[in-house]
Amino acid sequence: MTPNNKNSNNNNKRPFNLNWLYTAIALFLAGWFFLMTGGLSGKGESIEERQFFEYLEKGYIQKYSLNKDDETVSIYFTEKAFNENPEWSKQTPNLMSTPPDRYFKVANQSYFIEKLDKLPNEITTDVKREITENNPFIEILFQILIWVALFGLLWMFIFRRMAGGAGGPGGQIFNIGKSRAKLYDENSKVKVNFKDVAGLEGAKEEVQEIVEFLKNPEKYTRLGGKIPKGALLIGPPGTGKTLLAKAVAGEAKVPFFSLSGSDFVEMFVGVGASRVRDLFKTAKEKSPSIIFIDEIDAIGRARGKNNITGGNDERENTLNQLLTEMDGFGTDTNVIVMAATNRADILDSALMRAGRFDRRIYVDLPEIHERKEIFKVHTRNLKIKETLDLDFLARQTPGFSGADIANLCNEAALIAARKGKDAIDRQDFLDAVDRIIGGLEKKGKIIKPKEKRRIAFHEAGHATTSWLLEHASPLVKVTIVPRGRSLGAAWYLPEERQITTESQMLDEMCALLGGRAAEEVMFGKDYSTGAQNDLERAYKQSMAMVTIYGLSPEVGHVSYYDSTGQSDFTFSKPYSEKTAEKIDSEIRRIIDEQYNRCVQLLTTNKDKLTMLAEKLLVEEVIFREDLEKIFGKREFDEELNSIQKQAEIEDEKKSDHLLDSSENSTDSIDSDENFLIDNSSNYQK
Repeated sequence: MTPNNKNSNNNNKRPFNLNWLYTAIALFLAGWFFLMTGGLSGKGESIEERQFFEYLEKGYIQKYSLNKDDETVSIYFTEKAFNENPEWSKQTPNLMSTPPDRYFKVANQSYFIEKLDKLPNEITTDVKREITENNPFIEILFQILIWVALFGLLWMFIFRRMAGGAGGPGGQIFNIGKSRAKLYDENSKVKVNFKDVAGLEGAKEEVQEIVEFLKNPEKYTRLGGKIPKGALLIGPPGTGKTLLAKAVAGEAKVPFFSLSGSDFVEMFVGVGASRVRDLFKTAKEKSPSIIFIDEIDAIGRARGKNNITGGNDERENTLNQLLTEMDGFGTDTNVIVMAATNRADILDSALMRAGRFDRRIYVDLPEIHERKEIFKVHTRNLKIKETLDLDFLARQTPGFSGADIANLCNEAALIAARKGKDAIDRQDFLDAVDRIIGGLEKKGKIIKPKEKRRIAFHEAGHATTSWLLEHASPLVKVTIVPRGRSLGAAWYLPEERQITTESQMLDEMCALLGGRAAEEVMFGKDYSTGAQNDLERAYKQSMAMVTIYGLSPEVGHVSYYDSTGQSDFTFSKPYSEKTAEKIDSEIRRIIDEQYNRCVQLLTTNKDKLTMLAEKLLVEEVIFREDLEKIFGKREFDEELNSIQKQAEIEDEKKSDHLLDSSENSTDSIDSDENFLIDNSSNYQK
């Protein structure tokens, strides 16, 4: 225990900062120069030449000094002078000399010396006399030394800053090629462990096994197996990739080197490759160890893309060195490389091959039961009411990542504090959901009555179509209170599914067009600009149906989507002009069919649409219960709820048996399509 305490105490000590040393030397030189030149004391007061002879006769002068160069006489008084004249101020001696008490300038040196020689001996006997001359060479040399010292200090200070900043291994010019990785070892207290990572059970199992590789390698190598060299964490932003790495650092109990991909990139050529070499050299010396590179796409981007001919790309040099190091060290060194990225499609194929990153760990958005576990973690330190249902919050946040849920909990706490509550309740979380998704309420925004009526019918059109269509997302609430950039919004609770059928996509598209269709039914073909966001989403969804999912009978079962991302660097389309015309006509056909279907549906239920819009104009916010009073119970909900409950039960049973979806992704539809809010009313002037 004693060595550990000593190490921890040494780690807590702050490193010595050389800036304090430079400051002390500069102050010393400035003070020394100040004292050598006399400081603030100067030469005392100025007197006239006749007063000098009067002081001599009275016996006030102890010593006087004549400087032939500037013709100045410096006078030093005796104690008798100060005793008889208490109002006179006595000069304070400094470290180098004692300044004179008085001084004056002579008009003629020869006449002054001749006059002194004629004085009686009894007056000048006890008075010391000095005649001095300045040595210009010594003064010039002294000034040169002072300025050289000051400029030297300034140069050292600036040069350290240009070399990469003070502190750290890269703080000086000779260490600029050193790695900037932060080391976590047994002396570093990393408080995050696997218990703090909620959900992500499959990903946790993978990284836990990596930790076991390092703690007990014989368990896996006794049968001839080799320890994997690398693991790549892939997933959308905010899903917990970096959090998993922190948990590994807290659990592994081995040296853990953490840095970002951008730490390798520097303005100097060859620095990135040098830092890679130094990083792996240090990791080998401290083996077994783990290297974690966050946002590896900063240096791992595919080579040869948009590169200037003859140019020297520092990122490519860094990547080449990284590839060499990962393939160069043997498996007996017990060094594992972990990396994280949300842009795996742009990484170089040589970096992704087996032997470098042997394992790809997909960190997806959490499911409903995983979101519940995440809520438990983030509400652990919050003062919440005991009646708060975390299952309800998990159902209300489909598509939320772990970072989104953390932000939601913090926002709910701020809202509750703003209202002066003692604990956070359910309504605070719902208000936080509205705040995060829809934006800040703008109750003071002035809207004309005609515009407000059009907005109400627009949102009522969305609510009506989504209520009457089987596969449309169930409605949560509708509001015409402006939020963010939208003047109205409708909240839905989309069904969480792994695959999407054609009928489900068509119903969702029909619900998207409900706002524009309601305007036509109520106001004729005098359309507004409020459906811009709806039309954009409907177009993207219909294009995905035709060009990605092969759901068009005219185009056929063909997908033009390139999941490798290589098509981003080409200027040609994967289909001919004739096929492009077919695609355009099919997109137009699908949108027109769903729009006409929506118009017919709203025309049939025009009276209920009007009742809903009028209620919305009065109350500004309506909920699911209000729609049930107007339209009755939604006949599809009972079947949907039973399916969801059954799915939740199956998910709990299969929580420890997760499928690898690296090549078998069944539903590539934009995940943000299945989100809570429909920013439909984008009424902009």
